[in-house]
Amino acid sequence: MTSEPLADLPVHDLAAASEKRRRLVLRLGRIGLALLAGVGAALAHPPFGVLPGLLGYPLLMLLAEGSETKRGAFWMGWLGGFAYFFISCWWVAEAFQVDPSQAWMAPFAASLLPAGLGLFWGTALALYRRFAPTGVIRVFVFAALFCLLEWLRGHVLTGFPWNPAGASWKAGSAGSQFASVVGVYGLSFVTVAAVSAFAPLLGPGTRERRAASALIGAGVLLALVIGGMIRLHGAKVELSPTLVRIVQADVAQESKWTPEAYQGIVDRYLNLTARPGEGGLPDVVVWPEGALPASANQVFADGAPEATAIARALQPGQTLLMGLARAEPSPKPGAPDRYFNSLFALHDEGDGPGLRVSAIYDKYRLVPFGEYLPLGDLMGTLGIRSLVHMPSDFSAGPKPAPITLPNAPRVQPLICYESLYPGFTPGGGARPSWIANVSNDAWFGRTSGPLQHLNLASYRAIETGLPVVRATPTGVSAMIDGWGRLVPGKRLNPGESGVIDAFLPRPAPATLYGRVGDLFFWLAVLAGLAICLPWRRLAQPGTGRAT
Repeated sequence: MTSEPLADLPVHDLAAASEKRRRLVLRLGRIGLALLAGVGAALAHPPFGVLPGLLGYPLLMLLAEGSETKRGAFWMGWLGGFAYFFISCWWVAEAFQVDPSQAWMAPFAASLLPAGLGLFWGTALALYRRFAPTGVIRVFVFAALFCLLEWLRGHVLTGFPWNPAGASWKAGSAGSQFASVVGVYGLSFVTVAAVSAFAPLLGPGTRERRAASALIGAGVLLALVIGGMIRLHGAKVELSPTLVRIVQADVAQESKWTPEAYQGIVDRYLNLTARPGEGGLPDVVVWPEGALPASANQVFADGAPEATAIARALQPGQTLLMGLARAEPSPKPGAPDRYFNSLFALHDEGDGPGLRVSAIYDKYRLVPFGEYLPLGDLMGTLGIRSLVHMPSDFSAGPKPAPITLPNAPRVQPLICYESLYPGFTPGGGARPSWIANVSNDAWFGRTSGPLQHLNLASYRAIETGLPVVRATPTGVSAMIDGWGRLVPGKRLNPGESGVIDAFLPRPAPATLYGRVGDLFFWLAVLAGLAICLPWRRLAQPGTGRAT
């Protein structure tokens, strides 16, 4: 059988084939642009710092507007989100390389996490496609809906607030300083709205209005930078008399779990703790989360050699902050013990042997699939608990609150994951003098993860005006001032072993964000929703899009 020559096909069949090819090319092009938008937005974050990548947000806005259906807009958002979170979170796969028996899960972790987080971006674009009004005001609506879904990403099932758009500005830079007024979520709204104001240049409307939108967006970005420069110009760091030592022993996660390695790890921390310092005797020594591969019940048991050795390494009057897991009996009779990820404050009174536990802080915000299994009963029934090797969950502690130390100002502990969350440090009269962030980034090796974690934790300093003491086993450990800047010379990078001795900076002036929290963010989001909802009532089905 011979095929019919193309020239002999009817004209309408030729037109249909040509239209089919055109639509396929258009669809592939839109997929490519959505992926490009997510890649660009991800590369805007440290350590990459490609700030023009922020134009990925207006590109997603245009792709949503060009979608024929809400479903099409959803897939544009999901593709963009998948690319964004794949680049932002690929380092999670590194944690599965620590245990060779779990290495097979690494590709699934690297792909399933961005696939799930991309649902939030897809939902944001679908809602925008349905509710957005016409005209340049739609920029405000896009920013409101997008940032509302970003806030939900940071809170659903305890949330995963990694790399919100506002954290694209390197912490401590001029562009990051507006977080002292509106927080990182408010800065996300301002950033997304400002860059998305360039989108109308490629859309409908009069030339004057499109140009005005772009000029307003450029003006907002310029104001962010100039305002931040003014704030930093007036920043005067004053040092308190409290000398802090941050200990980074550079213990790789995969080398912790053998009996032969245990004593060597203990010795590393003790030797670094007892090392003579140039600035005098440290008042506070900070060990990271998970410094010792043992529980507090083991370390502080009667006759335990570890407790005796730690007491010998400390001098009278010193306080040690160290992260350890601990177990305690359940308050319910017959129930299994409860487990907490805790920070212990140990003080040497100097009037006898041993150490006194002056305070215990229990981690409040736990890591999903790392410290607890969301929907645990259901996941256990499905067999997920055995796959992730979690025989039981950690218990969450009470809501974060500062603790009092015998020889140093009041401090707000934040354990690892908690440093991603704004609002955990009180302002007003309950405001502490500093934040102690202990973390175990050794799970993620020399990837972008620890560097981005440092950037995100530094935003807590900008929001509160409080210095942050950050201690990790393998880096990055650092002293951060109240403007989110790393104190010069007070940083240990991944792979380095040593101590940081630094006088604790005094708090910067109290911030507006510290007093009112996310008030401005919610006002902006509600204003965006108020703009779009009346249009939903007036629009006929299928016409609620921006044209």
